[in-house]
Amino acid sequence: MHIEKAIHLPDIAFVRLCNDRFGVNKGLYNTIDTFFYDRGFEEILERRKNVLVFLEYIKRTSGTKEQRVKFGSGGLSLKIEEYLKEENKIIQIMKYQSNIATTSRKRVN
Repeated sequence: MHIEKAIHLPDIAFVRLCNDRFGVNKGLYNTIDTFFYDRGFEEILERRKNVLVFLEYIKRTSGTKEQRVKFGSGGLSLKIEEYLKEENKIIQIMKYQSNIATTSRKRVN
């Protein structure tokens, strides 16, 4: 299911998606959701998008082929902070590239 469609699912269906795709139960999902909320992601759709991208990030960077994502003691908050730093770098690069493209265009009269 595409991320833009998934973020609009009813709560129970969204939690089920997280469980089926990543092995994240409702309790862990609520903890992740709260972490993002506490870090300024107040809009539910933006938060859900970040939850899914974060879980994909964990799956991709874990180095294992396991379906279920795992966090050690204190590992969840460390991974969220790591993810947010990486995402911020990507956003800054995209803004930089956008500025270069905008300033390098010449007006034709």
